[in-house]
Amino acid sequence: MIGSAHVAAAGPAARTPVLDVVVPVYNEQDDLDPCVRRLHDHLLHGFPYPFRITIADNASTDDTPRIAARLAAELPEVTSVRLAVKGRGRALKHTWSASDAQVLAYMDVDLSTDLTALLPLVAPLISGHSDLAIGSRLTRGARVTRGPKREIISRCYNLLLRGTLSARFSDAQCGFKAVRADVAARLLPLVEDTGWFFDTELLVLTERAGLRIHEVPVDWVDDPDSRVDILQTAIADLKGIARLAKALSTARLPLARLPEQLGRAPLPVGLTGQLLRFAAVGVASTLAYLMLYALLRTGTGAQTANLIALLITTVANTALNRRFTFGVRGTGRLWLHQAQGLVVFAAGLGLTSGSLAMLHALNPDPAQPLELGVLVVANLATTCLRFLLLRTWVFGRATRDRHRRPTK
Repeated sequence: MIGSAHVAAAGPAARTPVLDVVVPVYNEQDDLDPCVRRLHDHLLHGFPYPFRITIADNASTDDTPRIAARLAAELPEVTSVRLAVKGRGRALKHTWSASDAQVLAYMDVDLSTDLTALLPLVAPLISGHSDLAIGSRLTRGARVTRGPKREIISRCYNLLLRGTLSARFSDAQCGFKAVRADVAARLLPLVEDTGWFFDTELLVLTERAGLRIHEVPVDWVDDPDSRVDILQTAIADLKGIARLAKALSTARLPLARLPEQLGRAPLPVGLTGQLLRFAAVGVASTLAYLMLYALLRTGTGAQTANLIALLITTVANTALNRRFTFGVRGTGRLWLHQAQGLVVFAAGLGLTSGSLAMLHALNPDPAQPLELGVLVVANLATTCLRFLLLRTWVFGRATRDRHRRPTK
């Protein structure tokens, strides 16, 4: 619960803004006034669209609320919001949800990021090319001045995100981001974190929904007076990663339909991407198949063990390839796809069973390692056939229909 929130509004002559820049603050009485004035001057003279600056006070206990109210009274494009409960994510979620601007952004009060990157950040969102944009200190073209400790922590954190959540964006923690309002309206209800992990969670959900993230290399000068508790933030981030990974693994987040709801045509997965994903699923399926075969072979014949192991792994393989390789989601044609997958299974069974029959014709009592070796070769041939049939026959129509769906 946010608690009470007081808003000091802009003057009546203010136009509906295209951009709303939120500056979340907590006990920033020294930096707030020069920061907001500098940002206001930059936008007033260098930004070609109507704008608003929203100061989001996170329950400050110093003179920050009074300074924020004074700035809102003096500068027509500035408003202030005071929240009774701390939390940067909470402040952003509250102010973004209430904003009438087309594009929503935020930046840290220390203005560590050079403001010349602001227009390149929001331009793809205004044009509709992208859905969310981030400043990145870790991509080519960025110029960063900060100590080795923070540099190492930042890079390790982003590597952790890549390893645990398969994130592809380069910098989750840069305090310089923007999002389209229509996208925020769909995603913000799904973001649970109210603190520093808010950024990461929003980015991961955007990426998993198949929306477009635009990255802008920034010039960044680290604030030596930063009050962020690194240890406490790191612990909270690890908890957030674990929670989000669990939520994504259970598929309880309604992300699959977001592109369609927003009128975005899903980007087709290229042949290279499909091959890589199919290969990953294939490796997992083959390992599971060999383990099942080895277990079943101890109590049954070779052909029976092969049949059961191949049937189980084929059902799992079809389901995984349906979702991850070819991007087909929902329950439509699910049973048809599985039935067609069983036809593919029959072809694979013919190859593997035929290989076993040939082996046993040549050697009535082959060693188990030789049996497994023959099956590996047979499965490689089966894998090539399976990919061809899945791509052109089983999921071909579904992926073509999805990519042809008109946008709004």
